[in-house]
Amino acid sequence: MLSSATFNLLIKALIGALMVLLIGVLARTRNYYIAGLLPLFPTFALMAHYIVGSERGVADLKATLLFGMWAVVPYLAYLISLYCLIDRLRLLPALLAALLVWCLAAAAAVLWWQRR
Repeated sequence: MLSSATFNLLIKALIGALMVLLIGVLARTRNYYIAGLLPLFPTFALMAHYIVGSERGVADLKATLLFGMWAVVPYLAYLISLYCLIDRLRLLPALLAALLVWCLAAAAAVLWWQRR
């Protein structure tokens, strides 16, 4: 029999796998661009917000939500950099460079948040 913690991890893994499958299916359709919207569905945010809200309380949840709003900045930096790089580099190097931009922007957001 599965423990509660193991069951919760299994559910999260299944949700992640479902999201990957849906992205793959959508990428093959006439409306392939919707595959870019699906990763923004707040699947993991819902889990994070539930866990923080139930274990840490409303004040910490509000701080998490505010930081989550700032977390859009690294994603936007990723999208902009990939958009600019995709015409100059092959796909994999462009993705890796955009990922590096995301990492740098995310690190900057965390450092800024910790110092405020």
